[in-house]
Amino acid sequence: MAKAGCLNGCRRPAGEGAGEPAARKRRKADGGGRGPEEKSPRLSAALFGEDCEISHDQLYELLKYAALGKRHNAAQPSWCRISHQSHLAGVVVIVLHEMSQLHFYKFYLQFKHLRRVFRHRFILTPSTNFFTSLYGEGANLKPQNTAQDLTSTGSECIPKNSDLQCDPIIRKYGIKPQGLTSYILTLEEQRKNDYPIKGSPGCKGYIYTECDQQRTDSSPLFGLDCEMCLTAKGNEVTRVSLVDAQGQCLLDELVKPESRVMNYLTRFSGVTKKMLLPVKTRLSDIQTRLKEMLPHDAVLVGHSLNADLQALEMIHPSVIDTSLLFARNEGRRFKLKFLAKAVLGKEIQCEQKLGHDPAEDARAALELAQFFIEQGPAKVAELNLEMLLTTEKPAEDSQNKAALQPQGCRVQKQLNEPPHLSKPCFLDCLQVTGQKPVLLGRQGLDSSDLCQSNLSTSNKQILQRALEDVPLSTFSIIQFSLGPEYIASHLLALCEQVRSKLADMLTVYAGPFEEGFCLHSVKKEFGRCGPIQSLAVVTETYKPYVCIQYEVLEAAQLAVESLNGAEVAGSCIKVQRPVTAAMLDCDDLIKELELDVENEGVIYVAGLKKSLTERDLQEEFSQLKDLETLFLPKDLQSGKHRNCCFLKFQESQSAADALEVINGWTVKGRKLRSRNALASGHLWRWIWQMNHSNGKQGGHILYEKMEQLSDSEQDLRKKVKKLDHHIKKLYRSLQNNTLCVVLFPGVNRSSQFTCLSQLHVSSL
Repeated sequence: MAKAGCLNGCRRPAGEGAGEPAARKRRKADGGGRGPEEKSPRLSAALFGEDCEISHDQLYELLKYAALGKRHNAAQPSWCRISHQSHLAGVVVIVLHEMSQLHFYKFYLQFKHLRRVFRHRFILTPSTNFFTSLYGEGANLKPQNTAQDLTSTGSECIPKNSDLQCDPIIRKYGIKPQGLTSYILTLEEQRKNDYPIKGSPGCKGYIYTECDQQRTDSSPLFGLDCEMCLTAKGNEVTRVSLVDAQGQCLLDELVKPESRVMNYLTRFSGVTKKMLLPVKTRLSDIQTRLKEMLPHDAVLVGHSLNADLQALEMIHPSVIDTSLLFARNEGRRFKLKFLAKAVLGKEIQCEQKLGHDPAEDARAALELAQFFIEQGPAKVAELNLEMLLTTEKPAEDSQNKAALQPQGCRVQKQLNEPPHLSKPCFLDCLQVTGQKPVLLGRQGLDSSDLCQSNLSTSNKQILQRALEDVPLSTFSIIQFSLGPEYIASHLLALCEQVRSKLADMLTVYAGPFEEGFCLHSVKKEFGRCGPIQSLAVVTETYKPYVCIQYEVLEAAQLAVESLNGAEVAGSCIKVQRPVTAAMLDCDDLIKELELDVENEGVIYVAGLKKSLTERDLQEEFSQLKDLETLFLPKDLQSGKHRNCCFLKFQESQSAADALEVINGWTVKGRKLRSRNALASGHLWRWIWQMNHSNGKQGGHILYEKMEQLSDSEQDLRKKVKKLDHHIKKLYRSLQNNTLCVVLFPGVNRSSQFTCLSQLHVSSL
């Protein structure tokens, strides 16, 4: 089964973002302006580096929420966020039939519009039924028993009350939905669960919020979460987050503890010593701000909120504790991470992140409480959380074991796993409200009568129909194709071409050296540019040369830029790439990769000691202005990190400033080298897979395929360029604030060559 990929963008009004860098302006389409009062939708995705893989379920979440929004009780996606969804003009999904990441990078220069407009790229995991995975299965299928499916039409039958009587949630709250005041902890419940209570002997000196106004079912909810460190005094607050009922973050502050810190608990808090050094905010400042921010009838929501209030040394009379709200037998409690995934369909507290995000946790607890209040105890009990928990634990164990296996093994294992539970078709809701989805393509798409299916004989006809029909629809799927004669028959040869060119781009030749030169010195010097895959002495020349093949493109380019003409191992050497016909456009390709919008604000840093951990690097680079993310590439077989990393900055100018600072910077005795990124995130992993997969398959057949491809390659380049032009024309015709997704689904069969594709996402 092939992996698939997608490009995400949004039509933006013209004139927005004056003064922004040219690369950023290019991402914004031409169109009419908007008034100062009008809100603009925005898509934010924090995925970067090794976090660039998403599932079809997550893509389904994005499309479902973008198409339906809160009006149909669709939940925000778990991996990204759409702000002001109600202002979206529509959703357009463009599918490039049987094309994959292989095609995108083979014809990278021809895909001029895609690489300049769509900002981020993500890998999409395999799916047995590609189109069904996008918008769900037919309405007659039984929905999956998750919280998101409980928000559909309401036609599902609720089990008899007698079947739910044993559930601890029903025993505690009954079956009928109630207002939020019914779920506020009583004074006795607060005392039993160690909440700070006014007048209690152990709460001397605690600050009272003075929120004494009587609560009603319309009282405002606020999510609260804190991160702590261990000090000589005990647990003290180091970070506080408060969110309102709409999920907006009202407060997110670092706090300097009063006592000497014994352990920063960075693994859980994400807070380091370096982060707290410039902080002047104290606990008393936070207490004052919280008192001022909370209205007199505020209800605080949190998960085991007693610990947060104790650390804050504050007393609040009205709280909803989600660890108690979702009741279990024998006093046990569900973890917040599990509830967020099982009830909301959201992934929080990801292991790849350094510590927890208190704003994320506060928002999750708040949304859990809102779900419980809106849906009622019966709906929550129907989720059967205990059963989900027992099935999740074996799945987690399997994932942990799979993480130790090579990528190819993990993909094969996914293919052998049982199919995922069905997802309801969200196009039903559009049909009911009179919004007819549009489905256009050359191949027959598996759609129900909900869709307006139109088959055409050419991409040009599809484009003409799309220009007419898409503006009239709020959800469209448009499928283009190069044609079967250009896909399956040449796939093997195409892959070998890309593999060969990548190998040449990763390779440099250095020399000449004197006889008896020190090879170790050469390896050490070139190793400072990045991880080396192989190193060999070339003896066919008058004087010896060294062939170095790197694992990342940036390392090879850095070696050419910084070591050409340098003195290494006692010789003044030249450094160059192989000279072949395929490499004649290498400089153009490097330039375009550097200007790729995905690499905007991203720099590559080499020369790191392998003993350094991600936490060490976070602390080391924390002084750099506007640093947003650090990505530490790891060997996909051993799991060990290489001697390089990528740094992503909020602004391009901050990245340029960091380049000047880092070049020559010494960390743990090692001098660092850096340059602009060429292949961050998913491309780095794809290159690694291409280099480690077996290219010696059917030599004679492959030679014939290569000859056939060579004969038709010029025609293929023209077709890809034309296809890119079609997408550009369709994209420019879209209304302002239209979400556009471009998918590279790959070939729908098992093959190591077609398991590679991508998801591109441009900010809305």
